[in-house]
Amino acid sequence: MSSAAAEVEQTLASCLDELLAHHPDAATALGDHRHDDRLADLSPEGVADELAWLRRRRGDLSELDGDLSLDDAVDAAILRNRLDSREHELTTLREHEWDPLAWNPGTAVYLLLARDFAPLGDRLRSAASRLAAVPQVLETARRTLTDMPRVHVETAIGQFTGTRTLLATELERALGEHPAGRREVEPARDAAVTALDEHIAWLRGRLDDANRNPRIGAQAFARKLALTLDTDSDSDTVLSRAESDLATIEDELAVAAARLDPQGDRHGQVRRVLDRLAAEGHVDNTTIVGRCEQALAETTDFVRSTHLVTVPDDPVEIILMPEIHRGVAVAYCDPPGPLESASLPTFFAVSPTPEDWPKDRVDSFYREYNAHMLHNLTVHEAMPGHVLQLAHSARFEAAVPVRKALWSGTFVEGWAVHAEALMVEHGYRADEGQLEALRMQQLKMALRSTINAILDARVHAHGMTEAEAMMLMTERGHQEDGEAAGKWRRALLTSTQLSTYYVGHLEVSGIARDLAAARPELDERARHDAMLSFGSPAPRHLRTLLHL
Repeated sequence: MSSAAAEVEQTLASCLDELLAHHPDAATALGDHRHDDRLADLSPEGVADELAWLRRRRGDLSELDGDLSLDDAVDAAILRNRLDSREHELTTLREHEWDPLAWNPGTAVYLLLARDFAPLGDRLRSAASRLAAVPQVLETARRTLTDMPRVHVETAIGQFTGTRTLLATELERALGEHPAGRREVEPARDAAVTALDEHIAWLRGRLDDANRNPRIGAQAFARKLALTLDTDSDSDTVLSRAESDLATIEDELAVAAARLDPQGDRHGQVRRVLDRLAAEGHVDNTTIVGRCEQALAETTDFVRSTHLVTVPDDPVEIILMPEIHRGVAVAYCDPPGPLESASLPTFFAVSPTPEDWPKDRVDSFYREYNAHMLHNLTVHEAMPGHVLQLAHSARFEAAVPVRKALWSGTFVEGWAVHAEALMVEHGYRADEGQLEALRMQQLKMALRSTINAILDARVHAHGMTEAEAMMLMTERGHQEDGEAAGKWRRALLTSTQLSTYYVGHLEVSGIARDLAAARPELDERARHDAMLSFGSPAPRHLRTLLHL
């Protein structure tokens, strides 16, 4: 390696290291445990320090020699995008000043308890240090947070309550396994619980005054979307195409419904067929995890037998979603950190309905997430979706692990939606006579991902009302009222993430098509393995790496 190349890699490595030092909870999640004893610093001084660092490091990246290797050029571009995105968050969006969810320490503690990446005593020692910082962090939060949106405050009350529950259950369970840690952990835990109670009470007291508009506005949304997607497509183009594609998918769904109900009246046929399928595949809180376990076994066997893509033999556990993460999505894939040295399982987390939900709301939830839909959900979250793709990503090796640490949500979600279509195209569940039922769910999910992108833009940049959003989701998207209400909340609580499914699918499926044309000598498994062999870069970078 030349001295110039070594200098480039040193710049990239030090930039990544320092980025993780500024985000210790993210570092823990990634498997870098050098900062497990700290929480992020969102105080005015901490934010000013991070901004100064961002601007200095962005200058360093801009000064790199233009004659970079392909890998280094891609990694430098990914780092620049991440620094630009963080600066936009701190200077334009300033979410730490109005979003109470940004201050919840629950995930930072949960990450230390969820996996055995180190001896329990060491992890409890780190947890004690993080817990000791909680009172000061929450006091700073109350000084920093001003005008907040009601939906964020309501959600924060639930999630901070979940953090308190975590300390009383998971942390207590860990202390039961390692009593020697009590002397160090219990004083910090008790102080943290007191601080959490005070903070939850403060949040409840702010509900009546929580009148901030949660929409971030057209200009901020357009910039954030470009940074999130790491693409050249502008927000208006994405919205226009999504609204056009929605009509196309509706036509495909109508054709699929007619195959399942050939003698039926075409008026209301899609809704009627979806209702019938939901009734056939009854699920409830006692069976949802078992059904997901069965679906995982079946999808894994199918992917292996059809040679769609190489299946890594990594452990996967289906778990109940921790309370601190509930309230946004019904399920997620939680892999071990890609920088993790220990061999650890991937979690497929599933959220049953809360205990206080009335029966009609529970019934609505499980009409949406019926047994047929759970197969499609498992494809997306696990096999050959997130679990498989992120296992491939973790195997990617480079001198500087930029692409392992800073994955692109556009690629990750795009691959998972691509996987849904692949499984239907290859006849998953045809042997059980359930292919057409699965196709209906897959097309319904395609409608949902397209509507996600429309909601994302129209809510944050065009003032879409709740009534308009609910009508779009329930009538054109055929979603249950409860699912649509939850998605409305998610659209208000987040911005730009909902667009990654639709845009990612467009770009990933386009890469798969173009790679097949450019490399006809490769079979399907070889093509998919090639697409997954570069970590998790944004699709535009994957095209460069594949020489497309």
